[in-house]
Amino acid sequence: MRIYVDADACPVKDETLRVATRHAIPVVFAGNSWMRGLEHPLVTQVIAAEGINEADDRIVERIESGDIVVTGDIPLAARCLEKGANGIDHRGKRFDSNSIGMALAMRDLMTHLRDTGTVTGGPTSYNRQDRSRFLDGLERLIRLMAQSRQS
Repeated sequence: MRIYVDADACPVKDETLRVATRHAIPVVFAGNSWMRGLEHPLVTQVIAAEGINEADDRIVERIESGDIVVTGDIPLAARCLEKGANGIDHRGKRFDSNSIGMALAMRDLMTHLRDTGTVTGGPTSYNRQDRSRFLDGLERLIRLMAQSRQS
């Protein structure tokens, strides 16, 4: 098991590393530039070329069944789920085969509503409760995956 992080705009890099360290799980941070402060024996950084979806493509190339992706990018989560991985966003919401279809539909609807001017705002600002939900969600996901491997 590895944890892949869509790292460029990820607000939970430190939290991901903290949980991964507790479970001795390698973490791959993928982004368009080198990120300071991520020097750790469990960490690998993958630097993608500049451009839309370049970092996403590096994650999808490497991710395998049983891995976890941390991302707020719903299409990336869907691509990773297709390869048998699990997903979680930075607010602790899990992506799985039951939820990804609705998440993609809601993303498309919100994009359409923003494009037409019906909705002008974005998501609420990230707060301490979101960070706590992420930590709890990642911990639960790792434990669930460990249990399923033992069965």
